[in-house]
Amino acid sequence: MSSTPPSPRAPSVRPLPLAGVLRPNKPSDIWFKPATSVVAAAALPNLTLLALGRLDLVMYTMAGSFCALYAHNLPYAARARALVWVLLGMLASVGVALVAASLTTSVAVLVAVGALLAAAQKTLCDATRIGPPGHLIFTFVSSASLFAPQTLGQVPGHLALTLGAGVVAWIVGMAPCVVRPHGPERRATARALNAAAAYAERPDHAPARAAAAAAVHAAWQSLLATGARTPARRAMERLVVRAEVAVAAPGDADAAQLRGWAAGLRGTGAVPRPAPVAGDDDELLGVETELAAGAKTSLWRRLGPGSPLLPVALRTFLGCALAGYASLALGVGRPYWALVTAASLYQANVTLTWSRGVQRVVGNLAGVLVFAAVVPFAHTGHAALIVCVLAFSFGAEALITRNYWLGSLCVTPMALLVTEFARFQEPGELITDRVVDTLVGALVGILAAVAVTNRRAGDHIERALAASDTAREAAGRVLALPEPGPAALEAAGRRLAGSLVELRAAADTAAGEWWQRALPEDRVLAAEQAGHRTLAATVRRQAGVGETGERTGDRSGARG
Repeated sequence: MSSTPPSPRAPSVRPLPLAGVLRPNKPSDIWFKPATSVVAAAALPNLTLLALGRLDLVMYTMAGSFCALYAHNLPYAARARALVWVLLGMLASVGVALVAASLTTSVAVLVAVGALLAAAQKTLCDATRIGPPGHLIFTFVSSASLFAPQTLGQVPGHLALTLGAGVVAWIVGMAPCVVRPHGPERRATARALNAAAAYAERPDHAPARAAAAAAVHAAWQSLLATGARTPARRAMERLVVRAEVAVAAPGDADAAQLRGWAAGLRGTGAVPRPAPVAGDDDELLGVETELAAGAKTSLWRRLGPGSPLLPVALRTFLGCALAGYASLALGVGRPYWALVTAASLYQANVTLTWSRGVQRVVGNLAGVLVFAAVVPFAHTGHAALIVCVLAFSFGAEALITRNYWLGSLCVTPMALLVTEFARFQEPGELITDRVVDTLVGALVGILAAVAVTNRRAGDHIERALAASDTAREAAGRVLALPEPGPAALEAAGRRLAGSLVELRAAADTAAGEWWQRALPEDRVLAAEQAGHRTLAATVRRQAGVGETGERTGDRSGARG
């Protein structure tokens, strides 16, 4: 067992921050991809409905069009699968909501169904790690569908509209592969190199180290999702190894060279090919085997008893339900807006949830002013309404990566305008309802996050560190045997791979919990580095491959 002493505990409660919560960040390097994708995916169905005079059905097509917001960081082979699952999840969410709306008119029951859906959507999106915009789009669409007048006979037709628009979204999301088939993994590799360079320039800056480690991990995941190990992918793997080495020894890294390699990954030119050095094969084999095992981790294992995701699911359910009922008690006509506000707050920990709450309130309050300014133009006709919705869809994705409240400047008027496709409404009533529901949803949502603590996260990371140390030491003992059996090697490698996956998941979950002890980032990174190399040795020994490691690497890559 490891003799590493446990991390000292910090005070159990930390102050919730205000400084910097509204400060704009640098935009995402691919902000224009989801922004243009959602506009392209929504334009065709919306214009078709305009021509048919059935804009009252836009809500159902928009549900499918919003699928174009997902999976832009994934390589195209993985993106194709992910978008299918996103569309199926959207169809399931809308289907449950429409059936519930057709079976009951009880607002109390509908709020409860909406809260259950929000909790399930949050949990599944976190467990599958689908990425931005996460569960929020699902919750927004399903909550609105709950309060749309409906009959059972209409449900199949409305779901068909969602499916048709979702197919268009899938085509839009996959279209760039024709021009730049390796774009996502090239960008992920470049991010890892740039993050490693930034850390090499500031080796004493802990956030830079954490960002570099996260970027390297994301680059491995992207490369392993590409499938076959082509020459270009092998070159990118070696570049990621250089980034990982730089994170481990920033004092010896050449930041300018790292940035030069990153610049060489732009466009469609040849991938830079660094000269091989000793240890490359070990690192490649270890990382690939770990992440291949991670891909096989079952959803039940991530959601089973003891999962740190379960307290967040409870927070989401309670917060959404109480927000909806509080809005209902105040006589607001659209309690699902309060439910969606609460659902939008929940992040991995209370500190991030608080920050999101401040951003949501500021953004929504400013967003209703934007709505008030544009509504005279939007009411000039349905074509103008469509133009406004598409423009705000683009603006939301363009701004939201800079800060959530900036994105809300466009999300809020877009959500208000979507309600007007069936009929134009009184702007003052819409604004009042939105303001009240925003304040109620944010207040109740944050209170629920504070009330439902996630004390499993801190203990979980310590257990994961101990488990990874134990598994690595056990694998070392098997490797020390003169002639270890294939079964023993396989069992030791599988156990070590699983422990490394659990360690990374535990570190990601525990980061930032407001009552939490300081995260042992150095111990996590050291355990991962040591585990990768030990895992590589078990793979080599098991396969009986020489120093080049080509056969084992090919097999591990195929499994990834």
